[in-house]
Amino acid sequence: MEGSKRKSWDEYFLDIADMVATRSTCDRGRAGCVITRNNRILVTGYVGAPSGLPHCDDVGHLMRKVVYEDGSESMHCVRTVHAEQNAICQAARMGIAIEGGTLYCKMVPCRTCAMLIINCGIKRVVCRRRYHADKDSIEMFKQAGVELKVIENKVEEYDNQ
Repeated sequence: MEGSKRKSWDEYFLDIADMVATRSTCDRGRAGCVITRNNRILVTGYVGAPSGLPHCDDVGHLMRKVVYEDGSESMHCVRTVHAEQNAICQAARMGIAIEGGTLYCKMVPCRTCAMLIINCGIKRVVCRRRYHADKDSIEMFKQAGVELKVIENKVEEYDNQ
């Protein structure tokens, strides 16, 4: 195609993560994750309830309120496993080493996912947007030497945030 521009690897894998997200079973957080190494896909994951348990799309959300030190509040659905967590679990189940890899996801991972990413030895995280509570994650990545690239410097918005 004359005049067309080939996508970068980051754009390509973020687009694949968006496609993986179409399997998500929680309409609040439809997100996907792709973990690669040397520009090859190792595993994918999406937001959903643990295997064999009911999905939000079938039985509704299981919401919990989180109150932060500054008094601000946010709502979280705790029925689901995050896309990043599911991708890491898939790697573990299949015996796929993800150390040294790059993780692609919708938004800056939450604090728990950031800790898992660091402990798995993932060296680079590429996100489309910011997460409303990403301060701790950003600081931990910095301290651990994990490169973080955010494509759009705006916070991802979703229902009942």
